[in-house]
This record gives sequence, structure tokens and C-alpha cells, in this order.
Amino acid sequence: MSETIVEVKNLVKRYKEIIALDNFNMKIQKGDIFGLLGPNGSGKTTTINCILSLLNYNNGEIEVFGEKMKSSKYDLKKRIGVVMQNVAVFDELNVYENIDYFCGLYIEDKALRKQYVEEAIKFVGLENFTKFKPKKLSGGLLRRLNIACGIAHKPELIIMDEPTVAVDPQSRNKILEGITELNRNGATIIYTSHYMEEVEQICTHILIMDKGKNVAEGTADELKRSIKNTEKVIVDVKKLEDKHIDALGKLNHVYDVKYMGDRVTIKCAGGRHNISHVIDYFSENGIDYDRIYSELPTLNDVFLEITGTSLRDQEA
Repeated sequence: MSETIVEVKNLVKRYKEIIALDNFNMKIQKGDIFGLLGPNGSGKTTTINCILSLLNYNNGEIEVFGEKMKSSKYDLKKRIGVVMQNVAVFDELNVYENIDYFCGLYIEDKALRKQYVEEAIKFVGLENFTKFKPKKLSGGLLRRLNIACGIAHKPELIIMDEPTVAVDPQSRNKILEGITELNRNGATIIYTSHYMEEVEQICTHILIMDKGKNVAEGTADELKRSIKNTEKVIVDVKKLEDKHIDALGKLNHVYDVKYMGDRVTIKCAGGRHNISHVIDYFSENGIDYDRIYSELPTLNDVFLEITGTSLRDQEA
């Protein structure tokens, strides 16, 4: 059996009349890249702060590395690295000094700390920027510095909250490659992001929360199979009559048809040959079209169906 790194049991957190966490449950296994998703106000940040024992909660239990987490558990906290969305470094220190400072909070041995700092700098690709102060770094380099400060002490559990916000594609790819490498090297990672393609690319397990509750959980493929929308057939076609739109809606497995701007989108629930059925209908009725293709559901589709909210439109 795999080892449980984090377990949250029936967690309740209230802010006066507001219930931020409503008997929330979560279990993270060793070796996971665990995607924690949810719209603004769903309880993600509250959950993370409770796990780190930065917030008191009203009811429930939190275990980290098999032990009950408390604010006084410094031995557990040393095994955790945190990379929050808001960059937290010292402007008056350069890149090397920042990483050395944060690593020094956990590693007292000077020789070992020097080794760890140098390894963290190489890991995030900041070798040519060690003497730069944060204000001289681009957004992408600053994000990498933030990550290096959070992981230099080689934590077993790393919490990453929106680590790729507002960075260029090159830096984003570098960060994602780094996260998967950390995981290959043994770290368990809790990852929050509003970029669904990132979550699908790197996360081994995903939990969607809303209104303080766990509303869906599984691998990306399991979540996609759990929703009604299993395939979209999209056809670029001009002057499609209402009678044809109605007829397309009556094909096997079709549950929704929308025609806008010379494009018809046909949503299907189940079925393996949906695009073939649509092609057959167009051929039998002599309807010319420019292009036809199908799309399988994305994680954003899953989120839309489960919560009714577009994840990408939400704030962190």
C-alpha cells in the first residue's frame, strides 16, 4: 500500500457566518503531483493554510507524514516546502543570498547549506543571475527564484500555489519541467493552478473543490469520463436550416446542438462513432461543409459541468 503523506478528515473552518470548509476530506499519497482545483472562494487557500497550521479550524483532523499537524510541529514543517503565488523574497538580497537565507532556516550545517543552495540555483537555471537583486529579474526569473527559495532545503512535501502565473511560455515550461523532476526525485507535490493544460500535463491525481467541499476527485481521464459531455463534433457549415439542427439533435447520443457564426457544435454523451453519424447525416441530406472534427472533453469542461464556473476566469 502507498504511504499517505497528507490526510484531511472532516475539516470545518468558519469565518463567523461563512463556512469556508464544510467537512472537507482529502488524502494525498506519496509520489503524487496532486492538483487542488477550485474557483475563487472554494476553500483552496484556507485548506493549504490549515495544512501548514497557519490557521486554526473549528473541527476535523489533519495528519502530515502520519502525525497530527500542529503549529508547534517544527520537525514536520522542516520536511515541507512552500511556494506561494505572491513572490516572497527580500529585495535587498541578491539571488544567492535569498536562497541561502531561506535554506538556512532549515539547514544549519554551512557546508551542506552551500551545496543545497548551489544545487537549487542550478535546478531553476539561475546560474548567470546569482548576483542580481530581485528587482533586476524578469517575471519568469523571479518566479524561478521564488521556487528555489521554497525547495532548496530538499523538502519531501512541496506546496505550489499558482507558480506559473504571469510568466512567459519559456519560463512556464522550465517551471513545469522542474516540478516533474522534483517529483521524480521523490517529492510529493500539492499543485494549484488556473491553467488546465498544466494540471492535465503534470498532475497524477486531481481534486476539485467548491464551497468548501470535495465535489470530484480522480485522474484527469477518470474525471473526464465522469461528466455528461464525452465528445464535441464541430462542423464549419454555412446556411444550416433549423430543420437540420433539430434533426442533428435527435441523433444517437446527442444532447445539445448550437449553431453560431457558420459553425455547429454538437455535444454527445457516450457513443464511439458520433462523428461518423454526423458525416452520414450531412451526406444523406446533401449538405456541403468546409471542415468537421471532434474534440474530447478537457479538464475545463469537467470544471464547467461540475461547478458551473470557468476556472480560468477566476482569481487565485
